Amino acid sequence: MQDLIRQLLADLGEDPAREGLLDTPKRVEKALTFLTSGYGTDIDNVLNGALFTVDCSEMVIVKDIDFYSLCEHHLLPFFGKCHVAYIPSNKVIGLSKIPRLVDVFSRRLQVQERLTNQIAETIRDKIAPLGVAVVMEATHLCMSMRGVEKQNSFAVTSAMVGAFRDNARTRMEFLELIKLRRTIPGAGDTASAGLAYVGND
Repeated sequence: MQDLIRQLLADLGEDPAREGLLDTPKRVEKALTFLTSGYGTDIDNVLNGALFTVDCSEMVIVKDIDFYSLCEHHLLPFFGKCHVAYIPSNKVIGLSKIPRLVDVFSRRLQVQERLTNQIAETIRDKIAPLGVAVVMEATHLCMSMRGVEKQNSFAVTSAMVGAFRDNARTRMEFLELIKLRRTIPGAGDTASAGLAYVGND
């Protein structure tokens, strides 16, 4: 990888042998290896058996989870907050494991829509809850540094499964509790499940 990065620097018109760039290939390799470490991570090892049988059917929410990922189209960062909720049927996940799940899927080349769904689907598959909801709001540097160059725009994506998709009241309770930076248009409609919204602050 380091040879490829040296060649890239040269193709950009730089001198890879310049003092400030001598260690850049090594640093970039280390950074990219970390930022894509989710590919080699086993979900079951992350959960590490932290699935517990409970007599509980109330909503569980972990909100304001910081995440950082790389857009697969431009290899530029997008980052923001992830909010996760589920309604247990008979099992819960250790609370600290939910941010770790977010990290696993964030540390890959991603699009926000797929990232949102992967988190929801994993929770559904591991504990079979009555419902799962994931909402992600993020700033995309591919929108603010290049292209349309809109520095104050952000994207909101949601994945609603089970009770959150079928029951508008349950969905609205979740959206009210996480208090998004901006109300999602049509959030009161059953058709809003799976929406993607791009707005300006």
